[in-house]
Amino acid sequence: MQTAQAGWLEVTATGANPEALEDALLEAGALAVTLTDAADVPILEPELGTHPTWPNTCVTGLFAADADEAAVLAAVQATIPETEMGPWTASRLEDREWVRAWMDHYHPMQFGDRLWICPTGHEAEMPSDAVTIHLDPGLAFGTGTHPTTSLCLQWLDGMDCQGRDVLDMGCGSGVLAVAAARLGAAHVDGVDIDPQAVRATQENAQRNGVNLRACLPDAQPDGDYDIVLANILAAPLMVMAPALIGRLRAGGHIVLAGLLETQADEVIAAYAPLIRLRIGAVQDGWARLQGQLD
Repeated sequence: MQTAQAGWLEVTATGANPEALEDALLEAGALAVTLTDAADVPILEPELGTHPTWPNTCVTGLFAADADEAAVLAAVQATIPETEMGPWTASRLEDREWVRAWMDHYHPMQFGDRLWICPTGHEAEMPSDAVTIHLDPGLAFGTGTHPTTSLCLQWLDGMDCQGRDVLDMGCGSGVLAVAAARLGAAHVDGVDIDPQAVRATQENAQRNGVNLRACLPDAQPDGDYDIVLANILAAPLMVMAPALIGRLRAGGHIVLAGLLETQADEVIAAYAPLIRLRIGAVQDGWARLQGQLD
């Protein structure tokens, strides 16, 4: 008996509309679609309110084993103008090969002394004092691999979160919110402008057995916090300075990330009338700013 296979179609387009390709693949029967940067070029400062994509985006659709490659391509071409179709490739992988592919790429990662992030389903022997967070490696949001997320996780690992109230502004996958909850925070709120991020945070909280609240900004409850985390970008961090400091209790801590080391002075200056910030750490050119409210 032959091993069941799952075919996947990879479409790479330069200058095409990746969202349109995503829709076309889903309409053609894709079970899942992912968008990745084909050129590994980071987008550092997208405009506020925009959903950033890369100049060269790889759009990958995963189809069932019996999917016909020619039929899939024909369905996509019927939706996408020929002028917007870039090079495409199609290949087949066995189910076990697909699983092994992401298992080889995603592995347990340690942050500080106690915090570990493990991909869901990954069997690994952890230290007895490890605080483990399980994340789906297929998430479109932070999994801890980016320096900005790593910098925040390292700070949380060194902080006494026990009994604290924590705000994760721009929560993304919820990795920071979940980490704070796993480290003993009494109450954690995750806020994001993207409904998909709110759902991802809720799912990851459930996956890790922690209670936290995730919502859109207009549903954010009143109140202040002992710890405010914001891993966003330099421009919105500066715009949000009054709002973020306004959520901080006297004696509370704020941690800002998502900015380059070269942007640190500008962000520090934007917060100077409200709080004294300093560079707490730098990793791969990215900086973490931190401060405590008097």
